[in-house]
Amino acid sequence: MVLKYVESVSGTPAESSALKSGTTPPKTTAMQKRVLAGGSVGQFIEFYDFTLYGLTAVVFSQLFFPGSNPLTAMLATFATFGVAFVVRPLGGLFFGALGDRIGRRRVLTITLMAIGGATALMGLLPTYAQIGAWAPALLVLCRLIQGFSAGGESVGAPSFVFEHAPVNRRGFWLNITIAATALPSVVAGTMILILSQSMPNEAFMAWGWRLPFLLALPLAMVGVWIRSRTEESEAFKDAQAGRTKEFSPVREAFRENKLRMVQVIFVMGLTAMGFYFLSAYFVSYVQTTGHLSREQSLLVNAAALALYAVLLPIGGRLGDRFGRKPMLIAGSAVLAVLSVPSFMLVTSGNIGLALLGQSLFVVALCVYGGGCYTFFVEVFTTKTRFTSAAVSYNAAYALFGGTAPFVGTALVGVSGVPHMPGVYMAAAAAVVLLLVTLTKVPETRGRLG
Repeated sequence: MVLKYVESVSGTPAESSALKSGTTPPKTTAMQKRVLAGGSVGQFIEFYDFTLYGLTAVVFSQLFFPGSNPLTAMLATFATFGVAFVVRPLGGLFFGALGDRIGRRRVLTITLMAIGGATALMGLLPTYAQIGAWAPALLVLCRLIQGFSAGGESVGAPSFVFEHAPVNRRGFWLNITIAATALPSVVAGTMILILSQSMPNEAFMAWGWRLPFLLALPLAMVGVWIRSRTEESEAFKDAQAGRTKEFSPVREAFRENKLRMVQVIFVMGLTAMGFYFLSAYFVSYVQTTGHLSREQSLLVNAAALALYAVLLPIGGRLGDRFGRKPMLIAGSAVLAVLSVPSFMLVTSGNIGLALLGQSLFVVALCVYGGGCYTFFVEVFTTKTRFTSAAVSYNAAYALFGGTAPFVGTALVGVSGVPHMPGVYMAAAAAVVLLLVTLTKVPETRGRLG
């Protein structure tokens, strides 16, 4: 029993030996720190690129989808937002299989440069007034490149960090990496706020909004440089050495992990919906439904996302202590209870209540995130982890994350009820709560292999 516990909290032979002998486990190595930094920077850049579109959705609706009906223009804008998520599972399948074959690090170099390049190109696109229908067509093409590349980056970076992390701190390390996905909204939102405040609206609409998009390419180059100073984990090298010539990551993933992949789709679908409501929808939602100004909406959302970045690693640490499944149960229950009140506060028209509503929503998401962000890679073995996690994770984000802003906008438009997206979120949380408690969703904390 003691040996089983020792194995469950140790990530390397050196750690196992230290714990068995009662000595202090070895300190985190420089390589592990670089992997954690590289994974976090990559996640920052990926979500910086995706978040920019959500934060400037009102701008895109006016410049690329002009029309007499603002609701129709916003729906078209968010439909384009969702296009990137449609191809994410394909990108996950392609890059996941490649990553399980040739390694995580090389694949992550490709995905990061592709995302940064596509985002910078969006900042150079001519508008509808300049080239007509070609403008939204080129915008969709850029979103497709972003989505396909993100299908690999979004799972490859957590998998890479996971395989280097000490087993008893996986949740903490993974959630530090994922917390970096909230910071882009703070940084990008602050940049847009400064730009919009420091120039006339005509100048901002003409060229000011483009500057944050152009910054994506140099940011991607910084991420690639950090990752170039890392190497594959021993777990991956061992798995690679044990493969046969006929090894097919895709065939093995679907043969061994069908049930687990379906579970991950639902588990990650809930956090995908919540995160993209928070990071890509609330800024426009608060302006159009809560009737706050663009500057007020950006300020409130930046504060909420900063809180998310602080609380999520704490949730991961709790997951390391109490297990992934208890955090999934507690988090989905809290989301089911708090989503409707949170959305009612968000649309109150009062900046203080809007901040309170987003903050309550963040707390619920971080409780749930204390389990889900480690569970979705920990539930799979090293041999097919990238492929299995990438397919299921990206399917979840395509079905529930990419559609969240569109569904939220449509629900408000059809029902006339401002907080109807909160009802949608609460219902989804209740479904996941039943799934986790009534089906055989495993506890994965400490799993090796």
